[in-house]
Amino acid sequence: MDFSLWPAASRTWQSVLDGAEYAERTGWHGVWVADHFLQNGDDLSVPVNECLALIAGIVARTERVRVGSMVLGNTYRHPAVVANAAATIDQMSGGRFVLGIGAGWQVNEHEAYGIELPAIGPRLKRFEEACQVITGLLTRERTTFDGKYYQLHDAPCEPKPSRLPVLIGASGEKVALGIVARYADEWNHWGRPELAAQKAVVFAQHCERVGRDPQSVRRSAQTFLEVVVPGDAEAAERKERFESRGMHVIMGSAQEVLDEVARYPEAGIDELLVPDAFLGEGNRRFDALELLREEVLAKI
Repeated sequence: MDFSLWPAASRTWQSVLDGAEYAERTGWHGVWVADHFLQNGDDLSVPVNECLALIAGIVARTERVRVGSMVLGNTYRHPAVVANAAATIDQMSGGRFVLGIGAGWQVNEHEAYGIELPAIGPRLKRFEEACQVITGLLTRERTTFDGKYYQLHDAPCEPKPSRLPVLIGASGEKVALGIVARYADEWNHWGRPELAAQKAVVFAQHCERVGRDPQSVRRSAQTFLEVVVPGDAEAAERKERFESRGMHVIMGSAQEVLDEVARYPEAGIDELLVPDAFLGEGNRRFDALELLREEVLAKI
């Protein structure tokens, strides 16, 4: 199983870049960036950097790691704009970019910027059309599409990427995983190993309906992951707060974290993402990541 770093977009550009360069230097598989403009919740004062701008900077300053969007909200950009931006970043990265896309969900961003957030049914239908538009533009010489939400007429997207994986972030079992089965090269969702195993069963059913081998889709997942040093009262309080809010967390001793993380491959996960949003600043963040890398990730 591969391990990738997810530096928080609320960090400064230099801090995000420090994280990406650390991942490059210490053997992590990839670097992922979330697509948001505001912090989720009531505090709108937290600075948040734009996803594609960060990714363009990261790919220009790294040489080895895969770099991907986790994931671009479909409501924020026309899919033709996304396809053209992705093709450009693919050039900049030398083929290391992964285009992660999703239907969009964060309410406060849509309210603050006056962006429409349809009900979940229409939102997923719009997203499925966007998947068709994006995959068409990235793979065909010209794309014509006449949908309810998007219309393209003999549209080019040049230069074409040689091989640009499309990742879909989705967890909805009735509809969303069916979209993944039809259009995704890769699939991502939050959750611990037991949830990943449950999703795998449902996803296999969707794949069977469209005649696709579920093993042909690379899978990734993420959870807040941290080795808690004995006596670290702040980390213990953070774990209790996360769990009380129903967040996806694996926190504990090195052995406890190792035992849990080691269950992901059996659940079908190929890549585990490690968000750094709550690991502190400066040396504290990198000390926590190094402890996790040496005591857990290197042993799987």
